[in-house]
Amino acid sequence: MAFVEPVILSARGVELVPLALEHEAGLRAAASDGALWNLRVTSVPEPEYTRKYIEDALAMREAGNRFAFAVRDSATGTVLGSSSYHDIIPAVKRVEIGYTWYGKSSQRSHVNTTCKLLLLTHAFEVLQCNVVGWRTDNFNFASQAAIERLGAKKDGVIRGHALRRDGTIRDTVMYSLRAGEWPEVKAQLLYLLDRPR
Repeated sequence: MAFVEPVILSARGVELVPLALEHEAGLRAAASDGALWNLRVTSVPEPEYTRKYIEDALAMREAGNRFAFAVRDSATGTVLGSSSYHDIIPAVKRVEIGYTWYGKSSQRSHVNTTCKLLLLTHAFEVLQCNVVGWRTDNFNFASQAAIERLGAKKDGVIRGHALRRDGTIRDTVMYSLRAGEWPEVKAQLLYLLDRPR
């Protein structure tokens, strides 16, 4: 039995469903909302590589080291983006959250906060994870700020860690959140979602 089993997570008009080939057109449309593949520091697929992006994610699910979700609008079924559990280590009950991106029209909305609440709740309260991690490009300052706003702790920087799509080598900033820190982070996420806009 896989550590992360297929599941649908939903709240506040947002749902995460296991990524499948049927989401190809929706993912392509979401990525096109802002031409996100042109951003140097993200993993958003170019339109012609959307199917391969999904196939790669499914192969990683089969191997047990990534479980990708399509993020959808619950009311319309419109695909808004994608997020994943990855670097799954069942022996120490650790997952990371990443491969996260949303179409431009969903950015700076409740979508990302809701997805983080859903993924973290599932990780800590269902999977009983001891720790959840994140990693991001050293130049992806928006991502770093978003992770830090969650209450995650910066673990450090792995220098010369991975290739970017433009062929340059990136440093990777690592973050984590331990199970004992989750109740306070959950309270903060709920506060952010419930406050008047």
